[in-house]
Amino acid sequence: MQAEQLVQVVIAALEDMKAQDITTIDVRDKTSITDFMVIASGSSSRHVKSLADTVLEKVKAQGVKPIGSEGLDSGEWGLLDLGNVVVHVMQPATRQFYDLERLWQGAEQSRAQHADE
Repeated sequence: MQAEQLVQVVIAALEDMKAQDITTIDVRDKTSITDFMVIASGSSSRHVKSLADTVLEKVKAQGVKPIGSEGLDSGEWGLLDLGNVVVHVMQPATRQFYDLERLWQGAEQSRAQHADE
C-alpha cells in the first residue's frame, strides 16, 4: 500500500472514532524515518487508547503489518509506527507540550525564512 493511501486509511479510522484536530505532515524531505506523520487528539486516556486500537485494526484489515507501538499504557499519548506513516495520538495537554507540528513544520518555515534573507 502506498503511503498516501495508508494516510487516508488512518485518517478515516481517526474520523470514525471522533478524533480531534487531525493533522498530516509530509516529512519526506525532512527525514528518512518515515514519509508522513499523522497527529490527532483524544479527549481522555480511554479515547486515546481507543483511537490507537481502531487505527491498528483498520490498517491490519488492509494488510498492513504495524512495526510497533509505544506509550499506549498510560493513555496520555500513543505512537503507532506503520513504516511509511507514523501516527501520534495524544491528549490535548500532552500534544501542546510536545508541539510536534511546530517541530516538524517549523523546520520547513525556518528554512524558507532563511532562504529569503
